Amino acid sequence: MPTLVETTIDFAAIKQASRAALQLTNQAIDDVLRAVADAAVTHTDFILTENQKDLNRMDPANPKYDRLQLTAERIEAIAQDMRKVADLPSPLGKVLEERTLENGLRLVRKSVPLGVVGVIYEARPNVTFDVFALCLKAGNVAVLKGGSDAEYSNLAIAEVIHRVLEKHNLDQNLMSLLPASREATHALLNAVDSVDVIIPRGSQNLINYVREHAKVPVIETGAGIVHTYFDKSGDLEKGKAIVFNAKTRRVSVCNALDCLIIHQERLQDLPEITQKLATEDVKIYADKLSYTVLSDVYPDELLYPAFPEHFGTEFLSHKMSIKTVANLDEALNHIARYSSKHSEAIIAEDESIVQSYMQAVDAAAVYANTSTAYTDGAEFGMGAEIGISTQKLHARGPMALPELTSYKYLVYGQGQVRK
Repeated sequence: MPTLVETTIDFAAIKQASRAALQLTNQAIDDVLRAVADAAVTHTDFILTENQKDLNRMDPANPKYDRLQLTAERIEAIAQDMRKVADLPSPLGKVLEERTLENGLRLVRKSVPLGVVGVIYEARPNVTFDVFALCLKAGNVAVLKGGSDAEYSNLAIAEVIHRVLEKHNLDQNLMSLLPASREATHALLNAVDSVDVIIPRGSQNLINYVREHAKVPVIETGAGIVHTYFDKSGDLEKGKAIVFNAKTRRVSVCNALDCLIIHQERLQDLPEITQKLATEDVKIYADKLSYTVLSDVYPDELLYPAFPEHFGTEFLSHKMSIKTVANLDEALNHIARYSSKHSEAIIAEDESIVQSYMQAVDAAAVYANTSTAYTDGAEFGMGAEIGISTQKLHARGPMALPELTSYKYLVYGQGQVRK
């Protein structure tokens, strides 16, 4: 692959590309996605070499390191996700509603692309592939603003994508990568006449900044402060596996467990629930009751007393807190206070408790007797995802193809005029 050079972003050309995208056939889009998937695998060595340049600039102890790191296996998984997106039915041109008015006018409401989608994200180079694939499949143009931590990785991925677009005689502006600078962020947030929507992916600080400064409409993909409540009716074997998986499967993702809430009548089971966590060096910040139970059994170097700042924290690392409650209401109150409304779970066999929890918890994804690790577009059968929306307007939960569309009304008449 050639040396990578950032290009100046021409918002007018990008807007023009969004009109051209409307003319692409579903087959042409799917062919490009499969070709990009193949190219990603073919150029794995090139991408990993550039990714290593980014990794060399980051402390491996940084929680972002795992998100930043690409491997051959991860690139293959990304490619598979792109192929899955290609295999999915197009979300465009769907008739969402059709009816005839008394005056004879026929109304058809059809799904259409959002247009130009800007995505601002941090040290997650896989997002570059994911956003391009989902945006193109939904007929959108993608304008990407990655963080400086992943600058080399994102440039390499953009180069791979642009080479495929060139080979298919398609406009390079179907995917644009902005420079990794504050000036580029400012330009994107203020591109009112060129960009239709902006989606931030990253820390709460990033999301807050975009929300406060954007003049373009924003869809928030929130940080994940994730709880799992172990009820007094919870099954111990299920609970052990769920807690371990939710915390340790991949600690740097937004759906990883941050706080285990345990019913006080199940405190005697806490040593067994947490035993396997110690094998992964998970640091536990325990409240007074849970600390007392764990103090003689959990490794001293991994057990700490909890302070207020350990609740409502997205750890993104091998850390978690434990909160003891007397009943479901206390658990719900704790979640309502600290949740980011991303993913929440309950472990319980009492069906009435399960249903009360599922109804009362306000989150994009609420789980019963399973791990929060499933909050992911691929796991939900959506191919990849563009983010996990924690807001309630337009999109909520994993955002994939349907959430990257809007709709318009087509009105067919036979000469009617309004009186």
